[in-house]
Parts: sequence; C-alpha cells; structure tokens
Amino acid sequence: MSQRDFFPSISKLAEQVDAADGSDAQNLAGEQDSIPLEEVESLCMRCEEQGVTRMMLTTIPFFGKVIVMSFRCEHCGGTNNEIQSAGQIRQEGVLYTVKLLNRGDLDRQIIRSEHCSIEIPEYELILPPSRGQLTTVEGLLRDVVIDLSTDQPLRRIQDEATYEKIQTIIDGLKVVIAEEEDDEAEDGAEAKPKVQRSDGEPINPAITIKLDDPSGNSFIEFHGKQMGSDPKWNLRTFQRTKQQDVAMGLAADEEAAESSLDPSQAPPDEGDGNEEIYEFPGVCSRCGRPLITRMKKVTIPYFKDTLIMSTNCESCGYRDNEIKSGAAISELGKKITLKVEDREDLSRDILKSETSGMTIPEIDLVLQPGTLGGRFTTLEGILDQVYEELSEKVFRSGDSTTGGVEERDSFEAFLKNLKEVKNAERPFTLILDDPLANSYIQNLYAPDPDPNMVIETYERTWDQNEELGLNDMKVESYDSSEETDTTSKAPSVPVET
Repeated sequence: MSQRDFFPSISKLAEQVDAADGSDAQNLAGEQDSIPLEEVESLCMRCEEQGVTRMMLTTIPFFGKVIVMSFRCEHCGGTNNEIQSAGQIRQEGVLYTVKLLNRGDLDRQIIRSEHCSIEIPEYELILPPSRGQLTTVEGLLRDVVIDLSTDQPLRRIQDEATYEKIQTIIDGLKVVIAEEEDDEAEDGAEAKPKVQRSDGEPINPAITIKLDDPSGNSFIEFHGKQMGSDPKWNLRTFQRTKQQDVAMGLAADEEAAESSLDPSQAPPDEGDGNEEIYEFPGVCSRCGRPLITRMKKVTIPYFKDTLIMSTNCESCGYRDNEIKSGAAISELGKKITLKVEDREDLSRDILKSETSGMTIPEIDLVLQPGTLGGRFTTLEGILDQVYEELSEKVFRSGDSTTGGVEERDSFEAFLKNLKEVKNAERPFTLILDDPLANSYIQNLYAPDPDPNMVIETYERTWDQNEELGLNDMKVESYDSSEETDTTSKAPSVPVET
C-alpha cells in the first residue's frame, strides 16, 4: 500500500478536480476520496450558526507546504478564506521586493503569512500583519481598494483632508489594476464593454510591492525557470529582532524586556567606553516631526574606531543609518581588492565609507564616492542595497527616458547580471578605493593575510586632497601673524601613525 500524499502540488490537485468534473457520480466520489480535503463544522461568528470549514493540504512550488482553509455559512452567507504554513518557522526573516511593470506582473501569486506586512512605497502605504492569504498581486490590490473605499463617504464628511489622501491612493491603485468604473447609466443604458488587456501592456506608473515577513513563511512568485533569474524580483533575508521573536511567540516577554532596555539608561561600563550611546534631538527630513538620532562608537577588529549613527522617526517610519570614521585622517589612501568565489564570501563584514568608490569590473558596475553614503553591513547586504537603489531608479523612470524601451531592456539585463553576482552564482571582483582609507573588508584569516584579498596603499594626489578639503585645512598655529600668509606653507593635517 503506497503512502498517501498529504501535500500534492496545486497543479496536481487541479488535474484531479478536472478529471472529477467529467466523470459520473460514482467516479466523482472516488476522486474526492483521493483529494486530501477535510470538512469540519465551525461556528459562524456573524450569525452564531454552524457553518462548514474546508481544509486542503497542498504544496506551493519553490515555497513549501501550506494549509488552505475556506469557511462558508449557509445561514447568513458569511465566508472567510485563510492560509497557514504547514512547515516550521524559518531561522531568518525574508523581504521580497517586486517591481510591477506590466499587466503580466499582476498575475504573480502571493503567499502571505499572518506575520507578514506589505508595503507599497510609491503611495506610502503599509498593510500591517493580518490573516494568512493565498492570492495574486491583482487580488491583493483589489482587496486594498475595497477596504480603503468602505469608510470613504464617512471620511469625506468628518475629515476631508484624510479623505483626499486615501482617495489618491484608491484612484492610483485602480489605474494599476485597470478597474473599470460602472458605466451603466441610472436609466438602464447599456454598459460599455470591458477592454481586453494584454500581459505585456505596461503599467503607468509602475509600482513596487514589498513583503516583509520575520517568520520567513511568505512568498511572491518570480518569472523565470529558476530563482534569481527575474530582474524585477528580489529576495533578501535578515536576522529577527527580539521584539519580532516575542510577537511570534518564540521568546518570553521577560527576555524581550531585558534585551530591549535602552542602552543609554543601562548602568555604565567603566571598563569599556564603546558601550555608551549618545542621543541628539533633531527633525525628520520627511515629515518634519521631532526625532532622536543615536550615535555609538564601535571598534572593528584589525581596523579602527568608527562612529555609527542611526535615525528612526516613530511618526512616519523614516529610517537612516550612517557610519563615519572615529580616527584621525590617514596619511595614505587605500585600495582593497577582493576575489569573491562562493557564498561564504558574501557573509564578510564590509565598511564602505562615504568617500569610497566601489567597482565590480565583471559587470561594469562603478559607484562613485558618496553613493549610498557610509555603510557598515555584509557584502551581501551592500550588494542588495545597490540592487534596490538601481532598480528603484530605472523602474520608476518608465519609458519616458532617453532610449525608451531599449534602454530599459538593457538595464534589466544589467540588473540580471548584478543579481547573479549578489547571489554568488559566478565569481567576481570587488574593489573599494578610498582616498581616506576609512573602508574595510573583513579578513576571514586574520591575523594572517587573506589569500583572496589584496590591500594597496597610495599617496593622494593634490586634486584628491582638494576635493576632500584637505588642502585648506589648518589645525596648528592659529596666531594672527600666520593667518595672513597661509598659501606659502604646506597644509598641516593630523595623520595616523
């Protein structure tokens, strides 16, 4: 007796249903016995009568096993659909980012767990975690339009400003999903026929869908034969915070309370000044409300002291992180060349200062100094940031840029190569060139030399010093007799010994 397949794929279930539809009653009963569908009586929360919940076990390709549940009450007509993961919570959270450029992208399948939040940056819209859901991008957007439209007549009377903002979102999403207004006149005139739209028809303006799930049990479909081959689709994993573990029931509240104490209020550690966190009041550049910027000194092994600054606005959710050197200006510049051969290299810590340029010759990627600002992350993390920044710009520009569709297709091919690089699907070379020597890549063999990394030092040119403002810097001998004659003497700057 063969073991029963409790988790067949959706395509297999569809074939079974199609076969059952064309059979007689006896064959239909036999097909239903082979389909892993369970029915249980459930209490309807609307009318408090007994309804029926149907549960189906199935497998989503490239994702995992899920339980699809559908409730219906025959007494009041109430319905409810939900999906739950049948697998374990993953060790890392996931962040999916997909650019919707044409109508075909609206058909992408979405598996949303109860811990997943969804963001549409173009409309500053964030959907908080809700019930699990198996739908498509179009279905998700239609649900958003319906939910936002429900209380609009009341908002129009009570709060017209909020009404206008929400109506802007509704109108924009209706354009994306091409929802036709009911053109049928009140006098019974015939409605206009709906326009048939092709999958290749562009969406204008293009939008972005982000799925942020700390449990790792959400998914959005990619187009292509294998994961990573879709330039409009991106996946990034991250480590969960203690607060997220508590929210999912993976940690006790007491543990979270101890770990979430404000470090600035903790007893000072006299033996290590790096534990102190400084706070500075400021104003959010996005919403203009007060916020706090926190700064902390961090000592990177085999490198130097650095300052990490973090800004987080609790009003609008704006975040910004920046890193600066906490040591004196180096006398020499530094060029770091790393040969990346496998995924293990992607876990290296990397500090890219705001004065450093970054180059990957194999895909003709050149980032000028100042791009992305200062970042302290992993190699995988900074490549993800580069990918997101570049894809945001090209996909938002649409076809109105010079070169039109051909230029965008060329850039999509470049993004595909960049995705292969950031997934370590092929070897590549990463070059950091920092005239202030404030950049760093982790040496996995420290304190011994790293065979895959070459570090070169060089003297800065006069032009580089001029661009960095070092030629005019004067930190010694401030008496008035020398202030009038600063051009005849060489600049004096503090340097590392």
